[in-house]
Amino acid sequence: MTAHENAVQRISIVGTGYVGLSTAVCFASRGYDVIASTRSEDKVRTINAKRAPFYEPGLDEAVRTSIESGHLHAEINRSEAVRQTEVTFLTVGTPEKADGTIDLRYVISASEDIGRALTRKKTYHLVVVKSTVTPGTVRGPVKAALEEASGLVAGRDFGLCMNPEFLRQGSAIRDTLYPDRVVIGEYDKRSGQRLADLLEGFYGSGIPILRMSLESAEMVKYASNTFLAMKISYANEMARICERVPGVDVSKVMAGVGLDERINPKFLNAGAGFGGSCLPKDTKALCKFAEAQGYSAPLLRATLAVNQAQASHVAQLALATLGEPRGKKVALLGLSFKPDTDDLREAPSLTVARTLLGAGARVSAFDPAVKQVSQPGFEGLDYPSSISECLAGAHCCIILTEWEQFKRLTPDDFIQSMATPAVIDARRIFDPHEFGNRLTFLAVGVGRELDVCRTSVRDND
Repeated sequence: MTAHENAVQRISIVGTGYVGLSTAVCFASRGYDVIASTRSEDKVRTINAKRAPFYEPGLDEAVRTSIESGHLHAEINRSEAVRQTEVTFLTVGTPEKADGTIDLRYVISASEDIGRALTRKKTYHLVVVKSTVTPGTVRGPVKAALEEASGLVAGRDFGLCMNPEFLRQGSAIRDTLYPDRVVIGEYDKRSGQRLADLLEGFYGSGIPILRMSLESAEMVKYASNTFLAMKISYANEMARICERVPGVDVSKVMAGVGLDERINPKFLNAGAGFGGSCLPKDTKALCKFAEAQGYSAPLLRATLAVNQAQASHVAQLALATLGEPRGKKVALLGLSFKPDTDDLREAPSLTVARTLLGAGARVSAFDPAVKQVSQPGFEGLDYPSSISECLAGAHCCIILTEWEQFKRLTPDDFIQSMATPAVIDARRIFDPHEFGNRLTFLAVGVGRELDVCRTSVRDND
């Protein structure tokens, strides 16, 4: 750890979700003393018992190591966490409201708690917002809540920064430790330098650190996530065109496109659409934010429309394959929106399952991390304990999450277990030629005869 004058050694984290806990264990792993604060007594007990309260690869071990080293402990009292530290990262959630805007209640509540704690401190304290918030939030309601609760003045009595996160679920630890870049939005130069010193000490050299206004930093997060969402929807739109042209494979097309250094191949994989806690929510939130500024954001709206249609497209492929779906069994391999997570938020699998259940099919779903869908409307979903049990007697199988164990399946695995070996590869994990020569096989973005496309999927499905 690089030495700095007045270097920060004690850090508090308010919020222990993916961002907060990943941030906490990573700082602890590099010798900082970290207090992770949450209002959930269950989470406090779980973390202090050396376990992660949710599934994320590597997180359980990181929590255990951090607690055993003495560099991390969880605390339900936010005031104590702030009082005992020099920098506080605010990492609480900003869930989506019914109209697509973000709900700031947790951010404001946490800001008020931090502000009240600051009244008990006589030294300069830096508050860093990592929660995803639209431009103007930190300078506006967050600053107002801090100042009103503390009676102090931002910039003079305490520091204030925005430090957006760019974590991917399934690789949160690695992304925290080895980011592509670090963005600092600063209320004033002192605040920004304080955070820059901390992060330079944490990362060492080699990681670009960009300093800018609070509003620009808030916007970087939204601009990044919506650009990734657009790349996925672009690939899926190309896939829909490719499916109508025999001999064309969108995977080959996107490989050719992605090697252009101006584009790069990441997030150009066609599939069932994007999901999770970030891309859908942030795209909708930026649409609403733009609308409030008097702009309709047509490209962002098209991104969402293409994504919503893609999961329905996969369901319609299955229905066309089944013919009469009533009473027939459909096997879903994968429920989580991506591998290495148990997150079902906005997962395309839910749209597919809901459509099939509504058509009268019997639906079984196997996922290595998701044991059950607790949302209303999925009471008829069956949850077998293995891949083979899920496939047994099925008339169609849909690949909805690209888990590694699914990639190892062969045509024989489907032929031997299913009543009718028909596979729809919505995540492009299988070789179309190998599978297409052995069984009924449809893959997103693989060209087939036009009559199949027209009878199975309509442009407005």
